[in-house]
Amino acid sequence: MTTEKTYTLIGADGKTNQSNTPATLGGYKQSKIYGNLDCPSALRAIAKGGYIKQRVFFADEQTAISAGYRPCAVCMPKEYAIWKANKK
Repeated sequence: MTTEKTYTLIGADGKTNQSNTPATLGGYKQSKIYGNLDCPSALRAIAKGGYIKQRVFFADEQTAISAGYRPCAVCMPKEYAIWKANKK
């Protein structure tokens, strides 16, 4: 019997749920920031032993935004600039 792998993702309501589809974006719960899974800033923090307990994952950008997260300025500078301009 084959068991399908499941992933824990954050939904638009900010709650965790199980998915058969892997995440496309990662986030930092404490600061409510989301970005690419290979974000250099996030990878540096993880390498230093931080960030891991507050790490969350999203299926897509719209879900991250709906959950109240903002784009990362490091790995998503265009999205961050738009977010910042609309924040005012």
